[in-house]
Amino acid sequence: MLRNGMGRWRAAGVAALLGLLVGISGFGPGTALAKGPLNSPVPVDPARAIAVAQLPVQGQNMMTLIYQGGPFRYDKDGVVFGNRERILPAQHRGYYREYTVKTPNERSRGARRIVCGGVKPATPDACYYTDDHYASFRRIVQ
Repeated sequence: MLRNGMGRWRAAGVAALLGLLVGISGFGPGTALAKGPLNSPVPVDPARAIAVAQLPVQGQNMMTLIYQGGPFRYDKDGVVFGNRERILPAQHRGYYREYTVKTPNERSRGARRIVCGGVKPATPDACYYTDDHYASFRRIVQ
């Protein structure tokens, strides 16, 4: 990095350093970054996806219900998902909604969820599946 006589960083030096860091890290234009549970930046891999047919049967059934607009079994199904973990792409509050994917032999709602985002809940722009209670997500593709 370069300094001028007054101790200030030269813009060219800072730009060169940023370019070097982008090259080393692998992050560049179009790379989505999210904050994980420990607030450390982690890349969101757009290639990490799961087909609807690969979801557990309960997840496939929930996808059908989402596109039908319900009815849903749990009161919390369809409520706003705050994305506090910041793993999903950043959006305005109210964009994401969460739905329970029932786990067989589980008395509570369990850890499996589908989170969908969009203006109209019954026609989401994108849906994501988690089986570890929001620690990770996989984009659901047709």
